[in-house]
Amino acid sequence: MSPPILSVENLSVAFAGKRVVEGVSFDVRRGETVALVGESGSGKSVTALSCLRLLPGAGANPAGRIMLDGTDVLAAEGEALRRLRGGVAGMVFQEPMTSLNPLHTVGRQVSEAVTLHRPMKGEALRSRVVELLRRAGFPQAEDRLNAYPHQLSGGQRQRVMIAAALANDPALLIADEPTTALDVTIQAQILELLADLKRRLDMAMLLITHDLQIVRRHADRVVVMRHGSAVEQGPVAEVFTRPRHDYTKMLLATEPRGRPAPVQPTAPLVMQGRDVKVHFPIRRGVLRRVVGVVKAVDGVSVEIREGETVGLVGESGSGKTTLGLAMLRLEQSEGSIAFEGRDIQGLDRAALRPLRARMQIVFQDPYGALSPRMTVGEIVGEGLAVHEKLSAAERDARVAAALQEVGLVPEMMARYPHEFSGGQRQRIAIARALVLKPRLVVLDEPTSALDVSVQAQVVELLRELQAKHRLAYLFISHDLRVVRAMAHRIVVLKDGKVVEQGEAEAVVAAPQQPYTRALMAAAFDLAAAEADTVRT
Repeated sequence: MSPPILSVENLSVAFAGKRVVEGVSFDVRRGETVALVGESGSGKSVTALSCLRLLPGAGANPAGRIMLDGTDVLAAEGEALRRLRGGVAGMVFQEPMTSLNPLHTVGRQVSEAVTLHRPMKGEALRSRVVELLRRAGFPQAEDRLNAYPHQLSGGQRQRVMIAAALANDPALLIADEPTTALDVTIQAQILELLADLKRRLDMAMLLITHDLQIVRRHADRVVVMRHGSAVEQGPVAEVFTRPRHDYTKMLLATEPRGRPAPVQPTAPLVMQGRDVKVHFPIRRGVLRRVVGVVKAVDGVSVEIREGETVGLVGESGSGKTTLGLAMLRLEQSEGSIAFEGRDIQGLDRAALRPLRARMQIVFQDPYGALSPRMTVGEIVGEGLAVHEKLSAAERDARVAAALQEVGLVPEMMARYPHEFSGGQRQRIAIARALVLKPRLVVLDEPTSALDVSVQAQVVELLRELQAKHRLAYLFISHDLRVVRAMAHRIVVLKDGKVVEQGEAEAVVAAPQQPYTRALMAAAFDLAAAEADTVRT
């Protein structure tokens, strides 16, 4: 067995005297992928950043021993440390939009990664940058050197990060949640790219993720972390089939599973959209003349019955969220939209207001959706103050009941959002929607920012609430495993149009269109032939 390129021994890290990582040890060898897994706050990213001494603040210096390519990282200074950072080990960060400089072009940022370690100029440097971008699977690399990060898609930005990380042919690549914000098909492409680069370059890879499916498919060994400690580690096949620690067993058992309660055959129609269109004008020139349109939603028809969940799936830019907002009349649209049998498309703001209480939405980001200046009681009760004339005591009673229904306690009413975890914040957002006793709830990526165990809890909660109140859900998500656990029917969108729809199990198990097959292959690891399907 070859010696490890990275060896971590008894690593401990403390911030302001509080220990966040304690006693972590593992090795990474050339040609293998080691995955660090665990929920938010388990110490995964802190451990990874410690391997290159990238932790912020003087009080965060790690203790223990970290050997990288024969060099003691914790003792290295100056030129030796700079050689390790980028020369021996490259790093791909979680969010490329915040990791890339918005004021610098793609070419300049990759060039900087090259010239920090080797003197290159002119055409030689440009050729090297183009080569790296091509290696990272970036399309039309020569034509996009002058593009800025905001002009690229999420997958393209992540490929730029990979190109910069590979600039000096590192022996180790550290990838910190490299696919978290990406669609399932782009996730599959990025992960396959990383696996191919590892094979061709004989690299070692340290992969940080909370997605157990990614670990199962792409890692050789796994280290399970909880509360800053490594509770279990070993070959992926062994740990996943015969987990020893209770926490590992819990993680493996809490992926979204099960199916929603069946819809009653006589269930009435709650919401119906016919030939819905949302077109955004493209304006150019000094006079801002309209020179074209973006067809965000282009002739989509959808209907939702009482107690039914309709899943909207598709890649970013497919029109999912825009359609959801249009159905609630929060986005201007053309076509017919009916709620509870009444055409609401032509209603003005005053006429719509009485209907708003029965049409609610839960947004994607539980951190940005709640006002930090309002207490939980004020947040959940705000809708009651708008739509119902209640005394303060009556309003507090309704808020308390709504909090209890989502698994929180009334004593939390006086606290503020920053005092809660992501899962608790999403429960508060759900309580805010339910307190008005709606018939329809649009759920826009309600689990995307949550750990897998918390995802499972929120999915189970939503199913229980639906069965209890006969709620109609329009469930928007790119996570097809969550959609499968929630939805009765699935509508697949691409470029604003419906490419396929039907019963959830039928669409998942036997997709008819190449685009749908590519989505399902990426999410559920279907046959290899389907995984290679070219999207059309």
